[in-house]
Amino acid sequence: MASSMPSDQLQLLIAGYVLGDLDREEAETFEQLLAENPALMVEVERMQKALELAYAPAEVLPPARLRSAVLLPVQSTLTQSTLVQSTQPIATAARPKAFSWGKVMGVAAAVLLVSLGISNYRLWQTLQAVQMQRQQFEMLTYSLRATSANNPATARVVVDPNTLKANLIVSNLPPSPPGKVYVLWTVLEAGAPLTTDDKSAILTEVFQVNAQGDFAETISVPDVYRSETLITKVAVTLEDVDSPQAHVGSPILITGS
Repeated sequence: MASSMPSDQLQLLIAGYVLGDLDREEAETFEQLLAENPALMVEVERMQKALELAYAPAEVLPPARLRSAVLLPVQSTLTQSTLVQSTQPIATAARPKAFSWGKVMGVAAAVLLVSLGISNYRLWQTLQAVQMQRQQFEMLTYSLRATSANNPATARVVVDPNTLKANLIVSNLPPSPPGKVYVLWTVLEAGAPLTTDDKSAILTEVFQVNAQGDFAETISVPDVYRSETLITKVAVTLEDVDSPQAHVGSPILITGS
């Protein structure tokens, strides 16, 4: 049933379930969907977490600009109210105090500004908390060894999936022949939902080692490093300098099984 239901309708059912806002018929429908597809609980838990963050976001200090935007209108309103009070003549006991609509509107405006400011601040807090939650990927390290027994070369790729940056460190790799370059490949499992070449690989970096056979630089890596289970190997090949993407060379360095 879940596969035949429009995704927007399914999302509304999940939201209603999390908020406890389903009527009896909708609740029965959703319980049937859960029974048929237990994986829906993952989406339920995700939405519950988002709701918790919205109502109890992590403590994050606001930037000075946002803090000023919240406080300055209130301070200005209070200052103006004080000035008005200090400049008004003291009313005599015989004269009833006039009802001040201006003051009422000023207070109402102050309340509105505070409400809007707090709403903006809470929204900012929630966005910061969600961003921090998303950036909880652990560092990944891939160690590459030579495919030839008499080759002492090694390589290490230390990836930070949060920034999609990696430190590529290569040692003892012979300088490439003229017209050739070394290429680092990220090899994925067959059928992975990403664009790859005919060897299920993504060209990740083209590099040259120095005269000592070493290379060390920070490189950019593809988004797939945030879904590491799709990665089966990381390898280095020797390719033509004019067409490194052709991927015709055999692995010289590769991660273990």
